[in-house]
Amino acid sequence: MQNEHIASLQLFVSTKNCTFVALKKLHFFMNHTAQQFDQVAAICSDIFLKKMKDYGCSWRILRPKSVTDQIFIKANRIRSIETKGISKIDEGIRSELIAIVNYGIVGLIQLELGFSESDDLTYQQGAELYIKYLNEAKKLMMDKNHDYDEAWRTMRMESYTDLILMKIYRTKQIEDNSGKTLISEGIDANYFDMINYAVFGLIKMEETIG
Repeated sequence: MQNEHIASLQLFVSTKNCTFVALKKLHFFMNHTAQQFDQVAAICSDIFLKKMKDYGCSWRILRPKSVTDQIFIKANRIRSIETKGISKIDEGIRSELIAIVNYGIVGLIQLELGFSESDDLTYQQGAELYIKYLNEAKKLMMDKNHDYDEAWRTMRMESYTDLILMKIYRTKQIEDNSGKTLISEGIDANYFDMINYAVFGLIKMEETIG
């Protein structure tokens, strides 16, 4: 009886240790992912803000359907490059992923403010809105990472592309239904998912470069 008690205690301790190690490992990866998100976000925001310096907030005239179509063009080109294995112009997959992140944020801003007939935001206002939604995307990603245990790291690049395209087709259908859904998440949720799948792809590419 005493031996059984000792064996049970050893199993309990062993289980506790395994759980502690697993949690410690997850905590490490979560922190690492947060840092990687910030690195990729810095690249995307640098490009967005520099373009906004050059062009102002001209994207404010885009209606949501136009934003969705722009993201579709980018994702479809990525899939074409992945399928054919070659690109005939200089810009590759990385630049298209960055564009998906930035157009996704534009889409979220347009959903909040509505589209405009003119460039009606200052540089500062545009920058603040951009950072606001970039931070919200990061929070959503970290929350999902906690629940799914970094499952995205086991996925291949092609999966991110296909999932972005799937989200685009869902968004198009919702837009055709005048934004109404019976049970599904709305357009904003799909934009956030597109942003984060693109971020995953960029993190994978940065790891390869590094």
